[in-house]
Amino acid sequence: MDPLFLILYYLIKADKEQQGKFQPLDQVVLDSDYPNCLLLLKCGDVKQYIHHITEVKEIGSQKFHKYSQEKTLKWLKKKVSQTVKALKSNNIIVGERVYAATFISSKQITDTEEDYVRYAHGLISEYIPEDLSKELLKYLGLPELKSPAAEPPLKKRKLSDAPVEPEEDYTKFNSSNLKTKKANSKMSAAQKALAKVDKTGMKSISAFFSSKPKASK
Repeated sequence: MDPLFLILYYLIKADKEQQGKFQPLDQVVLDSDYPNCLLLLKCGDVKQYIHHITEVKEIGSQKFHKYSQEKTLKWLKKKVSQTVKALKSNNIIVGERVYAATFISSKQITDTEEDYVRYAHGLISEYIPEDLSKELLKYLGLPELKSPAAEPPLKKRKLSDAPVEPEEDYTKFNSSNLKTKKANSKMSAAQKALAKVDKTGMKSISAFFSSKPKASK
């Protein structure tokens, strides 16, 4: 792995904290959690190639650096090109991987130059911050892949606005009507039973309440 990828993290952090000030590298590559991170500066050719991702100023015998996004994007583009070359030379199929990562299905997928560049960009992006990865995507001229939009759900059948009328009049089954109906049914049954009784020699019930005729003197 190129140690510049690790140093890049510290350069971006220092650029935000120090508002783009030039600093010596040994004051940039500092980490309390990893005190040995200064050993990165002793890796082979780091000082020789650090200008690919920084702007450099010399004051006397000392050099000062600050992060340069423009230079970094150019350097990363070269890394992408080198990765594409390695993928092709090893006959690695990348088209299916590119489309699978974005959930886009295709029956026949052939590797295009864009597929190789996009796949290489994905590999390089594993070593750089997300914001820088997006900038690199634009710098490479690659449009962002988007998954196809889901089909809208079927519209529900609209119910008629007309009020629904019952086929039968249920008001006739209310409690008052039921009581009246029961009473009528009981009375008619009693009347029927009374009609069957032999009334020969029986006085009418009204005769008991009528006035008695006066006796003649």
